[in-house]
Amino acid sequence: MVARLVIAITTQDIGARITTRRRVPGGFRDAVGILVSWADGVLEVRKKDGTVVTIPEESLVAARVVPAAPPRPGRMQQ
Repeated sequence: MVARLVIAITTQDIGARITTRRRVPGGFRDAVGILVSWADGVLEVRKKDGTVVTIPEESLVAARVVPAAPPRPGRMQQ
């Protein structure tokens, strides 16, 4: 089986939860979070810890929309 890397997000996905894989020196790095902006060739993804990752569009090798994170066990829903 051969894995295919696909970029399946657009600017229309701002506000959605996404996963990304991008090239960095020495390999790849992943980020999962909410796509908060995509302008001038730069994506910003807010991770669950609140930090914002800036991703140059040309470094993306794969990206897609993913479902909301499941609730953590033992936490009450409000």
